[in-house]
Amino acid sequence: MKKVIYMLTTILLLGACTHDKQGGNGPTDDGIDSAFAYKADRFADIEILRYPVPGFNSLSLPQKELIYYLSQAALEGRDILWDQHNRYNLTIRRVCEGVYENYMGDKTSEEWKQFETYLKQIWMANGIHHHYSEDKIMPQFSRDYFVSLVKGVDPGRMPFRDGMAADEALTEILPVMFDPTVIPKRMNQTPGTDIVATSAVNFYEGVTQQEVEAFYNAKKEPANETPVSYGLNSKVTKVNGVVTEQVWKLGGMYDKAIERIIGWLEKAAVVAENDHQKEIITLLIDYYRNGDLKRFDDYSVKWVTDTASRVDFINGFMETYTDPLGLKGSWESMVNFKSEEASKRTQIISDNAQWFEDHSPIDDRFKKEKVKGVSAKVITAAILGGDCYPATPIGINLPNADWIRRDHGSKSVSIDNITFAYAKAAEGNGFNEEFMWSDSERELAKKYGPLTDNLHTDLHECLGHGSGKLLPGVSSDVLQAYGSPLEEARADLFALYYLADPKLVELGLLPDREAYKTAYYSYLMNGAITQLTRIQPGKEIEEAHMRNRALISRWVVDQSQAANVVELIQRDNKTYVVINDYEKLRALFGALLSEVQRIKSEGDYVAGKNLVESYGVKVDPKLQEEVLARYAALNLAPYKGFVNPVYQLVTDKNGKVTDVTISYDESYVDQQLRYSRQYSVLPLKN
Repeated sequence: MKKVIYMLTTILLLGACTHDKQGGNGPTDDGIDSAFAYKADRFADIEILRYPVPGFNSLSLPQKELIYYLSQAALEGRDILWDQHNRYNLTIRRVCEGVYENYMGDKTSEEWKQFETYLKQIWMANGIHHHYSEDKIMPQFSRDYFVSLVKGVDPGRMPFRDGMAADEALTEILPVMFDPTVIPKRMNQTPGTDIVATSAVNFYEGVTQQEVEAFYNAKKEPANETPVSYGLNSKVTKVNGVVTEQVWKLGGMYDKAIERIIGWLEKAAVVAENDHQKEIITLLIDYYRNGDLKRFDDYSVKWVTDTASRVDFINGFMETYTDPLGLKGSWESMVNFKSEEASKRTQIISDNAQWFEDHSPIDDRFKKEKVKGVSAKVITAAILGGDCYPATPIGINLPNADWIRRDHGSKSVSIDNITFAYAKAAEGNGFNEEFMWSDSERELAKKYGPLTDNLHTDLHECLGHGSGKLLPGVSSDVLQAYGSPLEEARADLFALYYLADPKLVELGLLPDREAYKTAYYSYLMNGAITQLTRIQPGKEIEEAHMRNRALISRWVVDQSQAANVVELIQRDNKTYVVINDYEKLRALFGALLSEVQRIKSEGDYVAGKNLVESYGVKVDPKLQEEVLARYAALNLAPYKGFVNPVYQLVTDKNGKVTDVTISYDESYVDQQLRYSRQYSVLPLKN
């Protein structure tokens, strides 16, 4: 199972609903008020936001100090992710930043503005490939103009490698930047191609898909019920013609960054909240030192059983969505603390996990007889790092290993201050008025939207990903590139099915039997129509979460034709979703959940591939043209990213920490440039 990040909640990231303060949501202290500037920057198809960290100043000094050290560890891994995305990324970023900071020529021309936009885009994507579409970001300025910029800067002020001149650097990066045929996709998923050799990610070099699969198949032990996650923390290359791994560890690949991560983790261990948490940090340090995946499992087991600490974090090679084979973990980190009041709803959900598992519409063979260790909480993000920054999830479910989830449980979080920031930035943008069928749907969204959005995320992360089981002998990576969208579909369908269950009203999680309808409508509208704004014309759907939503929505529409459950209707040359029977729609969600769970539990690659390719990949060009025109009239950015707050230690004359301050006034550009100066230690082209 992959590490799960639910990137969007229905239409929230597109900015379609208002968000009233409720259930612990929103800033309440720390000097954050109605004047808080949620919007920080806007460029290309991206809007950069700020998120508040309510409650930080109410934490104890040791807790604040712990957050500070963990946040530094979170930022030290930034260059690891850049290099993982593509081995030319660091060179391109550093050359562009050198130009941006040191070029003394005309900075008023249109091409300079296009250069600025390009730099902001690759910062957002942590590399030269779009963070969602996987396509290479093509500069809108000319090749000759870029050459003139680089040569117009004093070479002594440029971040070239030792002995590298401008001409050498340009020879290396110009084809990568400007030739659309050179590494065009960060991750290629086209059936029938060598998805390893044709992907730009830096997880593999000089090897084919067949060679990589043979390498890891030889390591697998079918009878082992607690297998390590082979390949999670390494790059696969050839040495003297032999396929081998370069392990990401201290003394191995990414050594310099990992050394600094360890240094901050060691400081964090000293101020840990309790012995359990201190042991978690110590195990993670040991794993970074030796690269032993068994030690990573020990860390994961210890981490998932820590439900007492208020401050929590993730840090390491966990996210596998960017690997075409679903093996390699992209580096990421997030530091957070529990939102006590808002976590009451997730506690109710986790306390009833067995009931939900027992009543799931899936085959009994795939149900867990005893759900173990399901914990859930609502958190306040304190810092975002690696693959969680600048674009971030709104919910996380870990660990990845199926056997750990089976034997020890899982930990799920919903990120309260991030969803609040999305919603505040979206107020009054006209999205619902443009894309919803009638006032009835709009009124439901206004009344119940924030509540059902949050609850959908809770169910998705806490129970959806933690539900079901694999049959004996089924490998968690057998579905390959289709595993991620199918896993997200499974969790979404679980949440959708149960949102309409009377049990949620009985538990006090929903006020009535009408509330769920807004989640159903918003989900189908997004999956079938409005998420098309995130795809370039002529392209297919690539990102796993988008494939998941398209798959579910289109399958439902297709299956609805005979029973007239859901329709796509034209009115005034505009397409809308119309739901005619919500109860039958729930039954369809249940039927699809049953099939997706069967595919996962049995490892049915052929059926999984057919489902994703049939419903989750293709784009209707006519519908997309219409939707893009409607969306353009609203002047909205389809993608959102974030600026982190800035933390500072306050010490007395003896160096003793007396406080940790938080501020929100750093700009997107200033933050990215500071991060490059402060946290960039890797050599170029690992």
